Formats: sequence, structure tokens, C-alpha cells
Amino acid sequence: MKSILKIGAAALVLAATNFAAMAGPALKALDTDNDGTVDLAEAKAGAGKVFDRLERDKDGTLDRKELKGRISKKDWPAADPDKDGTLTNDEYLVIVETVFKRADPDNDGTLDSKELKTKDGQALLRLTR
Repeated sequence: MKSILKIGAAALVLAATNFAAMAGPALKALDTDNDGTVDLAEAKAGAGKVFDRLERDKDGTLDRKELKGRISKKDWPAADPDKDGTLTNDEYLVIVETVFKRADPDNDGTLDSKELKTKDGQALLRLTR
């Protein structure tokens, strides 16, 4: 059991490292107005595409399996306020906005590559990529 936990922890570290390395390319992919930053509308647009791509069974919701670890255990209660175990597109976009605001400590309404490399920035990238 301990070895399984160690493997799982190693996989999470590797995934976090990969997302940090992707901050530059992710910024370019999300930055549709090419101003060098990602604003909330751009993040939500990216997240909407992710929602549509993951929502394969066409029931209008994503369950934890479909989300593939994009939402942390800590964020799940806020993401799923009706506690039905699934997220609608609107619920998904609310958690995207919540994580975006956490990743924007200077409250300027945009995220640069430095902010995207933070823990909260990485959480946002998981929701939008």
C-alpha cells in the first residue's frame, strides 16, 4: 500500500512539474488577444472548450472520472454546491473563476506567466487545458 501511495505522489509531482513547464505555451494558447496575459474571459473560454471535450456521454455534466483529477479535493465542495457528484458547465466555470482569482494576487484581472507558474496558476491550467 505504501508503494502505491509513493507512486501516486511521484505521479502528482511529475504532473505538477509538467504543468509548470507548460505555463509559457499555455499562456500563448489561452491569450487570444495576444497581450501577454490571460484574463478571466480567456480562461473561461479555454475552460469551456475543456468542458465540452471531456463531456463525452453528452449528459451535460462532468463527474470526477470525466474530470480526470482537474479539481482538487479541497476545491470539490465549492465546485459542486448541490452535492450531486457532477458539475454542470456553469458550476465548472464558477470554480474556474474562483481559482483564477486565487491565482491573481495583485488583483489586476490578468495572469502573466509568473502567476501561471504558482500553485493556483497551475490549478487554473488544469481546468483550462
